Amino acid sequence: MFNSAVFKANKLPILLTIISAVLYFTFAYNLERTAHFKLVSIYVLLFTSFYFLIKNNKENTNFLTAIAFLFRAIFILSIPNLSQDFYRFIWDGRLILQGINPYLHTPESYISQAQYPVAQAQELYNGMRQLNASHFTNYPPINQLCFIIAGIFAGKSIVGSAMVLRLLIIAADFGILYYGKKLLKQLKLPTHNIFWYILNPFIIIELTGNLHFEGVMIFFLIWSLYLLHVGKWKWAAVVFALSIATKLVPLMFLPLFFWWFLKEQTTKNFIKLITFYTIVLVTILLLFAPFFSSQFIDNYAKTVGLWFSNFEFNASIYYIARAIGYWFRGYNEIAVIGKILPVITILFILYLSFLKKNTSLQKLITAMLFSFTIYLFLSTTVHPWYIVTILMLSIFTNYKFPLVWSFIVIISYLAYANADNTENLWVIALEYLVVFGVFIWETILQKTKKSHA
Repeated sequence: MFNSAVFKANKLPILLTIISAVLYFTFAYNLERTAHFKLVSIYVLLFTSFYFLIKNNKENTNFLTAIAFLFRAIFILSIPNLSQDFYRFIWDGRLILQGINPYLHTPESYISQAQYPVAQAQELYNGMRQLNASHFTNYPPINQLCFIIAGIFAGKSIVGSAMVLRLLIIAADFGILYYGKKLLKQLKLPTHNIFWYILNPFIIIELTGNLHFEGVMIFFLIWSLYLLHVGKWKWAAVVFALSIATKLVPLMFLPLFFWWFLKEQTTKNFIKLITFYTIVLVTILLLFAPFFSSQFIDNYAKTVGLWFSNFEFNASIYYIARAIGYWFRGYNEIAVIGKILPVITILFILYLSFLKKNTSLQKLITAMLFSFTIYLFLSTTVHPWYIVTILMLSIFTNYKFPLVWSFIVIISYLAYANADNTENLWVIALEYLVVFGVFIWETILQKTKKSHA
């Protein structure tokens, strides 16, 4: 029997939960990404509800955990509506189960010759579209393992495969919740901070909804950082390698561990550092070993290189550099700019690694946050789900610009509101005006204000 007293005492969180559930259902089952007004409206309402749910229920973590599961469960039978990448995930997993190395041939190379190596090959090819199908896969081994699991349990059903992938991503999210809370406690930070990630509509939609595997990568990353903090650095190295073998992103964090191990500059600590790096490298090589061949290396390098020399989406500083290039040269200088910007990113990471002493875990996490933030600011391609990593890292700091970015980034999907999927640079300018505004306020203006106080 429904207790009216309970409802009155918890009226706002119950109403916000019901409203959010209805909005998530609408998002999952009744939304096309070309319906830009509906897309943005639902997202804004979800984000507003999310903010007040956490603000008014900080101490009730059981309630927040329950609704985090509920909102994810709503998506269980849905097909992603903002991304087609999952079709390639399914293709790769089924290909491996046929004993075929997915790194050696593109889907297009099969379909163009009327070869159908996996179940529902034509449907998968049509779903992933020509751009994806014409390139070699770049998903690392742990990612591929997830795809294999989907193939084992749902080898002839696209909906079934999506469901399996979704369950794996949800499991990773709750792994993040578990280790994230433990790490926050270790660092003496409020444990409810984890819900700014777990309950964020951006995370629920991009990971559970659109089946992006950044969450699995982050699960291993946070687990690794926890192990490092409690002194189990060898296991931390193994788990960190699993993170890299899910998505390559954490590779850029490896130099940042330098001062963590060399807090005291002794031979013993230097050996620890070298051992840590050796364990990471050996684990990664072992995971890639089943796919290894000279052709694999060539194909993989080409595909990764495309992100710096061919693809463009939702960029910031790169778009400014591109405009200057057009002004001086009269054509797109991506081939040149795409090589210069990563060098700047690497130099910045080396600066944080060797000239900033990351001797505490919070300093290390903050260095990771800024390393990846600068990488995103200088990238030619910034898909919305790339922001997932800095959002997670930010909960261990006082920085809020990733949270703000996770809200405003939805407008980048307005590029799909027209038939040719062209970006409106005024919309991109608005997004980065907000992001850079908050970033500059938090990193420069606020610190300057405090130093003069």
